[in-house]
Amino acid sequence: LGLIYIIQNLSVKLWTDDIRKIDSSFSSITLDLGMLNITYDRLIAIGFTALILITLYLFLTKTDVGRALRATSQNHEAAMLMGVNVNHMYMLSFGIGSALAAAAGTVAGILTPFNPYMGTIPGIMAFTVIIIGGLGSIPGAIIAGLMLGLVQNFTIFYFGGAWKDAVAFVLLIVVLIIKPTGLFGEDH
Repeated sequence: LGLIYIIQNLSVKLWTDDIRKIDSSFSSITLDLGMLNITYDRLIAIGFTALILITLYLFLTKTDVGRALRATSQNHEAAMLMGVNVNHMYMLSFGIGSALAAAAGTVAGILTPFNPYMGTIPGIMAFTVIIIGGLGSIPGAIIAGLMLGLVQNFTIFYFGGAWKDAVAFVLLIVVLIIKPTGLFGEDH
């Protein structure tokens, strides 16, 4: 968390903290679904995100390298004994994480205006989703993300936007009290 603040303030010093926006040619075209209107850029973002999630899931569960990554994350000594080069797996996981962060930033930049400070709350919410879903569980992270999004939007609708983050943390605390490993986490 401290590194986030260092990077944010460094980027403000190097550039500015002006709010910027990427103009999308799809943002003015909407799909009318009765009471729901959704812009094409949001549909593209949803499709892009789904494609990334499915690809990541298949990569981690169906390929030898993906299995090696998961083995390294669960027990690096056992993975090493099985012949996995854990240093390569650490570098690969860092690269995959960086690519996912870049993809998320690109999608977020197209959908919403951005500045150097925009990533703090989403980063904390991502941490919340990972904990609620269960460490190491991709389906858990997906379900927890959808659940958190729904809870936050219901909170905005009924109580106002000021409470959405507080409700997210209350949900996190409730899940940790009821099931400390997260909803889909495994006991080791």
